[in-house]
Amino acid sequence: MLRECPDHGYFRGETCPICGEPGRFLMNDQELEQIGRTMAGALRHFPEKFELQMDDQGFVSLKEFIAALKRQRERYHWLRPHHIIAIIETDPKGRYQVSNDLIRATYGHSLPLNLNLPTDNIPDTLYYPTTAEEFDILLETGLKPSDRKQVHLSKTYNDARTAGKVRTEEPIILAINAKKAMEDGIVIGRAGRTVFLTLEIPAQYLHKAEEPEVIEETEEILPENQ
Repeated sequence: MLRECPDHGYFRGETCPICGEPGRFLMNDQELEQIGRTMAGALRHFPEKFELQMDDQGFVSLKEFIAALKRQRERYHWLRPHHIIAIIETDPKGRYQVSNDLIRATYGHSLPLNLNLPTDNIPDTLYYPTTAEEFDILLETGLKPSDRKQVHLSKTYNDARTAGKVRTEEPIILAINAKKAMEDGIVIGRAGRTVFLTLEIPAQYLHKAEEPEVIEETEEILPENQ
C-alpha cells in the first residue's frame, strides 16, 4: 500500500510510521508491484520498448515515462508524476533517483551508461557473495561484470549474504578492501542504500570475509550480481 501523509510525506503501509495517521491513498500493493517492475525494466534494460530517450547517465523524462506507461497499459490512466515520485522516495532499496523532471535507476543496468554516481562516504570494506565453485576462481581473477555492466558490491556482510542466497543456499562472502582499492585509483560509486558499483575489483583487494557472530536478514534481496 502506498499512501501520503500531509505532515510526513509518502510512506508504504496502512498508517504513517511517524504519526500513525492513514493519510491519502495512492495505490494498492498490486499496482505498486506492477508499476515497480515496469520501472525496473524500462530504466535498467529496455527503454526502447517504451520509446523513451535515455541520456548517457540513465535519465529519462518523468512525464514521458508516464505517458508511455499509459499508452501501453490503459488501466493506469490515473497515473500522475507524484505517484512515481512516491514510489522512488519510499523504495526500501534506494533503487531509483528523481532529479528535477528526470528519473533513473541507480544500479542493475544491462545498458552501457556513465552513471556518474557519488564517490564519497564509501565504507572501507565492502562485500560480494559467491558460490563454492566460483570462490577460488574469483580470488585469482578478481571481480568483473557478468550479466550487468558493473560489479555490484554490498555495504555489509549480511547484505551480501542475503543477496547471495538468491543463487545458492550457503553463499561464501568475499571482503573487498575498498579503501585500498580507491587509494590505488579504482572508482567505486554509491548506488542504492546498500549497493555500490565499480567496473572491476582486481584480486589483490579480495579475501574471504569472516562471518560475524550475529547474522541478521536484510531487505536487500537481489539477483545475481545484486
